Amino acid sequence: MREIEDPVKSPVIQEIIMSNRIGAISVELAKRLNIAPEKALQLFYESQTCADLHDKSTGLYLYGDLYVCDEFMREKGDGM
Repeated sequence: MREIEDPVKSPVIQEIIMSNRIGAISVELAKRLNIAPEKALQLFYESQTCADLHDKSTGLYLYGDLYVCDEFMREKGDGM
């Protein structure tokens, strides 16, 4: 009997999930920083936190979006 593959493990589905998460993170950062979501998205994409989110070896992808936002805020410190 052939084992049924989990569609969630598909690279395409994983990319959709990551894109959705980054959008949600950007919206939260926009609220916290009182900036436009587009600017928050740009800042997040340029951050080490975003790079760590994409790097499976860091494990950051296992944490919730609010935790990732906290990590971004710690990375940027008071300079924002």
